[in-house]
Amino acid sequence: MPSVEIVAIGTELLLGQLVDTNTPHIASSLAAAGLDVYATHAAGDNRERIAAAMRAALQRADGVITSGGLGPTVDDLTKEAACDALGVQLEMHEPSLAAMKERFASLGFEMRENNVKQALMPRGAFVLPNPHGSAPGYIAVGRDGKFIASMPGVPREMKPMLADSVIPWLRQRFVLGAAIYTRILHTAGIAESEIDHRIDDLFRAMENPKIGVLAHDFRCDVKIMAKAQSQEEAQRLIAPVEHEIVKRLGGHIYGVDDLTLPGAVHVLLQRMHHTVAVAESCTGGRVAAALTSVPGSSQSFLGGVVAYDNSVKTRTLGVREQTLQRFGAVSEETALEMARGVRERLGTDYGISTTGVAGPSGGTPEKPVGLVWFAVCGNGVEKTLQRTMPPGDRDSIQARATVAALTLLWKQLSR
Repeated sequence: MPSVEIVAIGTELLLGQLVDTNTPHIASSLAAAGLDVYATHAAGDNRERIAAAMRAALQRADGVITSGGLGPTVDDLTKEAACDALGVQLEMHEPSLAAMKERFASLGFEMRENNVKQALMPRGAFVLPNPHGSAPGYIAVGRDGKFIASMPGVPREMKPMLADSVIPWLRQRFVLGAAIYTRILHTAGIAESEIDHRIDDLFRAMENPKIGVLAHDFRCDVKIMAKAQSQEEAQRLIAPVEHEIVKRLGGHIYGVDDLTLPGAVHVLLQRMHHTVAVAESCTGGRVAAALTSVPGSSQSFLGGVVAYDNSVKTRTLGVREQTLQRFGAVSEETALEMARGVRERLGTDYGISTTGVAGPSGGTPEKPVGLVWFAVCGNGVEKTLQRTMPPGDRDSIQARATVAALTLLWKQLSR
């Protein structure tokens, strides 16, 4: 199986000023095409260090894929570094220069002298057109047959270039056969350690497909990865493993592949022709935002109330004053009355609520920062949940609480 390493280029990546979304996209696309990604790296805008990263990668792998550093400014040095690594010179690529002049003229902009730099290519390189920007990419091959493929750093330019030019070139050069196909099982309401406990023997026994567990966004995914000549063959390998994992993880798998947790909630609601409304305090509208992020959500989500102040809880949602006085805003009783109130006032089948202490201040020994009460009402059932979120800042507590609220609603709908 051909091997590659990925180098993301830009000092802003090393300073934490920009999150690198290119590398994960490139890696997953290459794996799907049947290439092994040995390693990923980031390098700043320094010619010597970029060239050193390229040379080291070429010693281990068949090629290097880079993103970034193809612009017109003095700190765009990817092509110069690639020439150093491969022992070639830059030369003007006249078709690219002509295409750039035409592009600037069509946009009504003056083409500056520094833009000419973008038409310089490593000698003998295969040039990759860029209809979405001014910087073409290239694939340069060394005397030993190893290659460097460089693309722009702007994702909307990089992604089509990767799909339309780089991967087709790789398929032709390496006559790619087997590829890696992945099935992702999304879970909610179960810890990573518990998942590991339940499927530990499968981890040890499986070679193809392989299994991986990824914790992110305050929940876990189980990935089943099969190497096969076709998607049909991969599915035959994956299906029995998926069936066994679903059996072992009980009612914790809400969907597969591209289905999100709020998307799974809407699938259940719309299947039953039911609707939901949300009453939020500590999450500040995040549950409603998650639910409305799903296309077609208007069929099952009617609206929400951010009842942050107690007066909104009483006037808008009908929470009783005596409930607040006796139990407080952060309590099971208040959460229940919020869920009932929003359901009644918006005329939905289900109501769900959140109320808690998001911090960093406001906590007490009885009600510490991170304590959140949830309630869901509907279909003749009322369910509450108390959770104390792990230590974290306000944003992480609100994000965790949002996932917990959606999980509670999904589980209630699943029953």
